[in-house]
Amino acid sequence: MYLHLGQSVVIPESSVIGVFDLDNTTCSHITRKFLSDAEKSGRVTGVTDELPRSFIVCDKMCGSTENEMKILLSQLSPQTLLKRTGTL
Repeated sequence: MYLHLGQSVVIPESSVIGVFDLDNTTCSHITRKFLSDAEKSGRVTGVTDELPRSFIVCDKMCGSTENEMKILLSQLSPQTLLKRTGTL
């Protein structure tokens, strides 16, 4: 199965490690450091130019050529992404 993240971005559900709400998780300095380090190393990709509401952590199968995880920023809420998986 595939997960549509918005715009024209679709990823395999099997590559998703986690979906996180940016508002709730960025309160922690650990999460902010994680996202900052990922951005510095070029592993963060924005799905849209709109204000992101969630970030999706994917493994190497998510279109990355390296053996490291990738972070995708989406304008969709984590609840919407969960509904799109059909697991609700």
